Amino acid sequence: MAGSTESTAHELATIADNIGQYRSRVAALAEAHLGTDRDDFVSAIHEAERQIRIAERGLLRAIKTAS
Repeated sequence: MAGSTESTAHELATIADNIGQYRSRVAALAEAHLGTDRDDFVSAIHEAERQIRIAERGLLRAIKTAS
């Protein structure tokens, strides 16, 4: 059973890393639109980035629990 938990934690770590990279990419997309008249668009991108960050934290919490 422990081996299974360890392999699951490893897979979760890989996924969390990928999600972190996607979060950074999403956040960077908002930068080009800052200071424009598209505050609604920027806000939506920032909200998406925030939700991705929440998912990333949840995965990291699960990884900590596995050890």
